[in-house]
Amino acid sequence: MSINPANSIETRQKVDLLILTNGPGEVATWVRPVVKQLKVLFGEMARISVILSPCPHASGLEQKVLKGYREVDRIQTSEHFFDFLLWGKTYENWDWYKNGVVIFLGGDQFYTLLISKRLGYRNLTYAEWEARWPGFLDSFAARNKLVKDKVSSKYQNKVNIVGDLMLEVETKDTLYQANSHQIGLMVGSKGHKLAIGVPFCLAIAQALNELEPEYEFMIPLAPTVDLDMLAYYANPLTNPLIEKIGLTGASLISEEIPYLQTKQGLKIKLYSEFPAHSKLLQCSLVITTVGANTAELAALGIPMWVILPTQQIDIMRTWEGLPGILSRLPVLGTTFAKAINSWFLKQNKLYAWPNIWANEEVVPEKIGIVEPTNIAREISLYLQDPTKLEKIRAKLEKVRGDSGAACKISELVREQIAKSTSLL
Repeated sequence: MSINPANSIETRQKVDLLILTNGPGEVATWVRPVVKQLKVLFGEMARISVILSPCPHASGLEQKVLKGYREVDRIQTSEHFFDFLLWGKTYENWDWYKNGVVIFLGGDQFYTLLISKRLGYRNLTYAEWEARWPGFLDSFAARNKLVKDKVSSKYQNKVNIVGDLMLEVETKDTLYQANSHQIGLMVGSKGHKLAIGVPFCLAIAQALNELEPEYEFMIPLAPTVDLDMLAYYANPLTNPLIEKIGLTGASLISEEIPYLQTKQGLKIKLYSEFPAHSKLLQCSLVITTVGANTAELAALGIPMWVILPTQQIDIMRTWEGLPGILSRLPVLGTTFAKAINSWFLKQNKLYAWPNIWANEEVVPEKIGIVEPTNIAREISLYLQDPTKLEKIRAKLEKVRGDSGAACKISELVREQIAKSTSLL
């Protein structure tokens, strides 16, 4: 589905489109495509604001990423969220147009209800897994039919199926042109993942390089990660997990194209451009941690190898709800984290998004006590047999579904404005 800019709305009055979101994954994979489509549809008619709510997964750099979206007019960080929720006043004392829509793209869906009531706006909630509060919220954009089917028949008319926002990648017409020797490393987007992802990806890269010196490696940095942050987690003095897995670490070399260099001399190029799709599409395989990046790679049709090492099992402390609260308690948090993570890992769940979509292992997942040299040997077998990688690509194309969710969401926003005003 596409929108012709020539058909953009013209009106005498402007509207506010307030997006509620929280973590780095939502900012990168949900907010970015939606604000682009909203700007195409509404043009200068709409003022787009983003308010961040507190999130245990937050990196603290979400505001920086949002500032890079030229479609966004105003941003409020999470530390001021509850003041706005309770008293209705933003930190910078924003004004509000008479008409508008509150759009939920991450956080607690109940916030959408409270804030839309306070502003007198209608609302639209993107429901990835569940549409909550259907009796009180105005409308839902459901990821799939399973989400809609959970809603009572009384409120089914409020739910529209739009597809998965994680599939809204922008390739800029760049085709998949894999270099058989180019391997990508996606090490994480926030501290707790970087602490694990950086040393393990470096160790696997080093082991692969020893098997085949012609392999080349690159890391596309998440928008919430800068070069100094990456260097911190590659340094054995600041990341003790490096020595635990037998790695000597890597140093940041600042040149026109910066790179990490291991003690053995392996160079891993670093790219800060976001999104780095043109670079990723040159990779024959990407080694990645779990997260939204697995959906991004699936949407691009890039074969991947997903790792979730548990050698440092107490590092993972970002579960939602009570498990997350217990794992982040002072003193006892480490004990709770170990117990909770051990229990979760015994559930034999699938963690990579394409595997979750297919309910089977479409791409390899290595969960548990991961030995980098063993992983490198397994990956090498795939790299030496292009038919294996092609089979993964074919499966990814089958399970990733259709894109277009952001476009459909923007149309649903227009419908909500039409219900609240005679502008359209």
